Amino acid sequence: MIVVTTESIAGHRTTTSLGQCFGVVVRSRGLGGNILASLRTILGGEIKEYTSLLEEARKHATDRMVANAQAMGANAIVMMRFDSNEIGQSMSEIVAYGTAAVVEPIS
Repeated sequence: MIVVTTESIAGHRTTTSLGQCFGVVVRSRGLGGNILASLRTILGGEIKEYTSLLEEARKHATDRMVANAQAMGANAIVMMRFDSNEIGQSMSEIVAYGTAAVVEPIS
């Protein structure tokens, strides 16, 4: 599966656009992570607990998006993007989305 953030894929042409595909993940920050993160906000700097949580959530959302596109018959996803939202005080929603497409190499 080719996944790109661009409208087209170098060396390929899009033969069919199959529509929107997406993957959604909602993750909760645990109590321990919240306490450590709260302490880090006092001191400043990167909050590694949240960084790793969001990196893992993005990968999971991307994997779900790819599975969705494959179920649609795609071999590529173009114009891929991420979106995220907070739900309540302790949950994050990560959405990976793009356009499922069938592409073929240009001969």
